Amino acid sequence: MWTRAGALPLDGGGDGAHSGSMAENDTPAPGPAQLDARGLLCPLPVLKAAKRLRALKPGEALRLLADDPAAVVDVPHYCAESGNVLESTAEEGGAQVYVIRRT
Repeated sequence: MWTRAGALPLDGGGDGAHSGSMAENDTPAPGPAQLDARGLLCPLPVLKAAKRLRALKPGEALRLLADDPAAVVDVPHYCAESGNVLESTAEEGGAQVYVIRRT
């Protein structure tokens, strides 16, 4: 499971004190949902992304990591066919990173 940089540890930091500047009942805005599809081959990265996107609300985003060479064709094609928006693509640590926004 991925965590965002700067997130508090689950145990509250050890001493139970809240050292952040936010009020106790404030929560940070969540980032995109994450899906690590590295090691999966076509069509699994797209099938798993489609399933995860169906669980999201319209307007929410999914950050997909894939290292399948076919994903560079499959993910944009899936977005075009499904109507979801491919917001960005990048390369990170030998994997492609796609941010897909559900419509």
